[in-house]
Amino acid sequence: MKTSSTSKRCWWPTDELYIRYHDTEWGVPLHDDCELFEFLVLEGAQAGLSWHTVLKKRENYRAAFDRFDPEKVARYSAARIRKLLRNAGIIRNRLKIHSAVQNAKAFLKVQEEFGSFDAYIWRFVDGKPIINRWKTMKDVPPRTPVSDALSRDLQQRGFKFVGSTICYAHMQATGMVNDHLTTCFRHKQLS
Repeated sequence: MKTSSTSKRCWWPTDELYIRYHDTEWGVPLHDDCELFEFLVLEGAQAGLSWHTVLKKRENYRAAFDRFDPEKVARYSAARIRKLLRNAGIIRNRLKIHSAVQNAKAFLKVQEEFGSFDAYIWRFVDGKPIINRWKTMKDVPPRTPVSDALSRDLQQRGFKFVGSTICYAHMQATGMVNDHLTTCFRHKQLS
């Protein structure tokens, strides 16, 4: 990927961490189940906070949550959850930590039913990214009918912290939608 200090980006990358994430990950179609689970947990952890806060803690999350192996996370005991609640390297919110464990269990059921979480989630966009053509940040919606449908379905399957806004952020992060502004160099690269 070609980039330079003069490359025009979306409005939100304000520091090196954000720039690296924007330029290499955000909006790239993702089909690896463990990585999809990682984003599901991280998006839930972000609820009410900034994505920057979560990104700064991402490596700590990877260590604390067994590199986001859903089979391991689904088996976390009460003692393991208490240990996570004492881990200053992650967001120590009881509901969010419990939801990660619950979501791992629901994730495994989805894998069993559909063969993979990837097969399940990408069907909401017919298997290919939705390419939006936003000109300004005001154009980018916080949710869409597709994220509403995904949220409802995930909740019916027992997932927690998967409201429509969280689902839309997940769709953006994992490349189900290309929400880079049309003026951003990544929009064309990912279209």
